[in-house]
Amino acid sequence: MQRQILKFFSRPLAWVLMSALLAGCSSNEPAAYVEQPVQELYNKALADLNNENYLEAAQGFDEVERQHPYSVWSTKAQVMSAFAYYQSNQYDQAILAAERFIELHPGNKDAAYAYYLVAISYYEQITGVERDQKITKQALDALQNLVRRFPNSEYAQDARLKIDLTRDHLAGKEMAIGRYYLKQQYLIGAINRFRIVVEQYQTTTHVPEALHRLTEAYLMLGIKDEAQTAAAVLGYNFPGSEWYQDSYALLDANYLKPKINEDSWIVKAWKSVF
Repeated sequence: MQRQILKFFSRPLAWVLMSALLAGCSSNEPAAYVEQPVQELYNKALADLNNENYLEAAQGFDEVERQHPYSVWSTKAQVMSAFAYYQSNQYDQAILAAERFIELHPGNKDAAYAYYLVAISYYEQITGVERDQKITKQALDALQNLVRRFPNSEYAQDARLKIDLTRDHLAGKEMAIGRYYLKQQYLIGAINRFRIVVEQYQTTTHVPEALHRLTEAYLMLGIKDEAQTAAAVLGYNFPGSEWYQDSYALLDANYLKPKINEDSWIVKAWKSVF
């Protein structure tokens, strides 16, 4: 390395200065705009996509629209750009591109796919339940929007599955907070979180535990009839659940049995199952 440095500084000073000047000029000079045929631009972007050069493909499809905004290829390039951004994990760009396509071409045959790209771009950014769930809620809204607008589309079935998973994730967030409150003996706060799960996420996997935790929290507060009701609803709907066994044991230790209180909010939330 030392020998190379010495060799560089042994060159004529004028030559070195000229090289630096030329380099500076070339780096500041904007790239020349070259208009290309629309099919050539589109096919180049498509080749990049097939070669998994996704970001280059997205930029290429953007260039199709920029150079030929009124071409029939431009409309297709817009949705292809959104797909390529999604494939390159540039989710924000994918969402922007897909939403722009929807705004400009709401009746296009690819509109359902554009809605799907928006939804899946949010969905793939969902993080663990310990993190803020803003993205999860945006994913749920986008998935439901897709199913509502295109219930018979080929993307609706996958969206419905992801809606269930997303709702389960949101319920899991409420459970995590509720468990923390319960551990800290913030009992009213814990009950409110478990109540959200029971009332709003009845089809999720977290409901049996939520009912058990309600039994536990109400017993700690001394509200026996609500504890008995939570356990009774749990036993009615999930009789083989380990959570019901735990709730039954808790009541039994306090000389109580599961019993329905018809005036309980828990019964009203589950009225349709009785």
